[in-house]
Amino acid sequence: MSNPHWLQHGSLVLASNNKGKVAEFEHLFQQLDLSINIIPQGKLDIEDAIEDGLSFVENAIIKARHAAKISGKPAIADDSGLCVPILGGAPGIYSARYAGEHGNDAANNQKLLADLKPLRNNDETIEAMFVCVLALVTHAEDPLPQIFQGIWKGEILEATRGENGFGYDPLFWLAELNLSSAELSKTEKNKISHRGQAMQLFKASLS
Repeated sequence: MSNPHWLQHGSLVLASNNKGKVAEFEHLFQQLDLSINIIPQGKLDIEDAIEDGLSFVENAIIKARHAAKISGKPAIADDSGLCVPILGGAPGIYSARYAGEHGNDAANNQKLLADLKPLRNNDETIEAMFVCVLALVTHAEDPLPQIFQGIWKGEILEATRGENGFGYDPLFWLAELNLSSAELSKTEKNKISHRGQAMQLFKASLS
């Protein structure tokens, strides 16, 4: 695998301070056998960027540029969330703070269930998708960020199921597997998830 020029440095800053996300990325890099030294931005004392975009793509680029600017290294950022078409795409980019407090998974799940309750008809499924957009910038002012997008389709359950994962995983139902995302092992999830899909595209871009 011939490495692109930006990888001659051998390290890449991961523009996230989300522990669940950082752990998932580290696992993905191992699973995909990518010999890239990933540095979570927290290790460089880089605080979260102000995400004032209106889309996953905009916010991923904002985060990647922010980390690249402060670190002076290439950076990759993930912006991801859950989109429920019947709610106009909500929670969308606000997925992590849907109920107000950032990263309160239980409150976010409860709010989603409450918002969907009046919209549920007896046996109709409520479609949803997890979206992941990865943005890679070689430097802070890179005019051509590389974008890798993964979309994972499923349904929203009426109650949480499973203990694994984080975020909305316990409500995300995969009918073809007869399991929720939170009932999958890390390895199973990474093979098929939105983040796993985006990472496969990232890996393909390296060859």
